Amino acid sequence: MQDLLINLLASVIAGAAVWFAQRLVRYRSVERRRRFFGIRPNEEVHFHVSRHFSSPREKSVHRDDMAALVELAIVTKECGGRPTLVTAVDTAAASRTGTEFCVGGPAANERTAAYLRSLLPGVAFDIVDSAQMSIRVGGRTFDHTPGRAEYALVVRLLGQKTGHPVFLLMGQKAYTNLAAARYLATQHRELGRRFPDQRDFCLLLLVREPAVLGSDHVELVADLTAEAATAPVAAPAVTGDADDHTAQR
Repeated sequence: MQDLLINLLASVIAGAAVWFAQRLVRYRSVERRRRFFGIRPNEEVHFHVSRHFSSPREKSVHRDDMAALVELAIVTKECGGRPTLVTAVDTAAASRTGTEFCVGGPAANERTAAYLRSLLPGVAFDIVDSAQMSIRVGGRTFDHTPGRAEYALVVRLLGQKTGHPVFLLMGQKAYTNLAAARYLATQHRELGRRFPDQRDFCLLLLVREPAVLGSDHVELVADLTAEAATAPVAAPAVTGDADDHTAQR
């Protein structure tokens, strides 16, 4: 009888130790996620989403952008935050208190455009036509091959006043926005090791064969943090006198 009680007690202690270890691992994982995203429990997190480019409705959102929001909302809930959707119509009135996610490029998301103008002067999106768009960062241009190879930028900016980060997910298409959201949601642990202490980053992602393989085949191409934060140097203006001098020579 005594041996039975000892074995039972040992089993209870072993089970409690396993349960405690699992809770500790989960707690540490959640804390790492919270530090990376800057989300505290019960804190409101704003999602600024692009307006659907081809819809006449002001609050219409592309389905791939909605899927990107779902990916980010899951991460937010895991951190204990409260996701709050802000459409293009309401973005000007939104307060800046907690972590922010901006989905979509500057042409369709005014919040993103404002952050690029104020904090990322080295980044620009050039729209050639309805099907073609290029990304310029510093002196480098990244064109896409529709359906074959397309690019997206994932950016984290530390808030100067609130201490909460802003995440920008800017793709050449809506499904590249989704690819960027999935990359951020799945690779945050690795990114947290690479960019500790809430450091800013601007990463270029390549989405391969999205027309066939969807938004899951993503690879990191380059860290463009320094280039994104540096305004391009304008070419010096040529005066009339200089032209005359050149002509005389």
